[in-house]
Amino acid sequence: MHKLSLRVILAFLAVYVFWGGTYVAIKLGLESFPPMLLAGTRHLTAGIIMLSIALVRKDVFPKRSEFMMSALIGLMMLLIGNGLVTLTEETVPSSIVSLLIGAVPLWIILLNWGFGDKKRPTLFHMIGVILGMIGIALLVFQSQQDGLTQFDPLGIFLILCAAISWAGGSLLSRYASLPKSPYMNLSIQMITGGLALYISASVRNEWLRFDILEVSTQAWWSLGYLILFGSIVAYSAYIWLLKHVDPAWVSTYAFVNPVVAVFLGWLLAKENLSLNALFAAALIVISIIFMTLNIKRRQD
Repeated sequence: MHKLSLRVILAFLAVYVFWGGTYVAIKLGLESFPPMLLAGTRHLTAGIIMLSIALVRKDVFPKRSEFMMSALIGLMMLLIGNGLVTLTEETVPSSIVSLLIGAVPLWIILLNWGFGDKKRPTLFHMIGVILGMIGIALLVFQSQQDGLTQFDPLGIFLILCAAISWAGGSLLSRYASLPKSPYMNLSIQMITGGLALYISASVRNEWLRFDILEVSTQAWWSLGYLILFGSIVAYSAYIWLLKHVDPAWVSTYAFVNPVVAVFLGWLLAKENLSLNALFAAALIVISIIFMTLNIKRRQD
């Protein structure tokens, strides 16, 4: 395993910890915001902030082809990836959603093998994916014994589409020709995804059942967390890591985030932390060790 730089370590911590915290933040935000409107506001606001930074820095505006590629990634990851998951949580148990989204590392490995750098998955990769998914299964099923036999088949299909779209967008951001300015690149992705989510909110008539005066202080703080830490910090770190580290390694966030969410729930909301949860966390740590064995960092 290669020697990690401080920048890589900090980027992983941002993705692991801050995205783990978005589980709680989204739950609190949805008490006042409709789902697509919450997601659209989050990404659009973050995108405008990133664009403002790019303009202040006087970064060069991207070429048309670079602009279109960034916009495509924004649609794949933020509209389809995040949007479909948000929609399906209305008809599919959250345990099933978490388990299927936990398969993102597998999709990234397979897509990278078929369309990326053609790197064949190693035995370590596959053992890591299997252990990670077992760990997530233990986490999400430990307190949900009912509702697992009644779910929407279309919802399951849409979740699979969301996971594949997120994995495809992740790999595209690694290999495609994108704006040289990271601020321009991220702002285009976020603004495109945010506007598309707003359009989806309009189609779902979410604006009609939203009253800004009824938004709680807690929901505003949650939205602020999602914008600053979920999008600007963690999403930026994720996109940067995809350019500098093996994508199979980066994909381990899908295993770690539920663990972080469980521990934050125990720490902040005084939720029960069972032996099953601790065992699942240990399995996920072991899975990450397997997935990061013999990985060489991409040379800059």
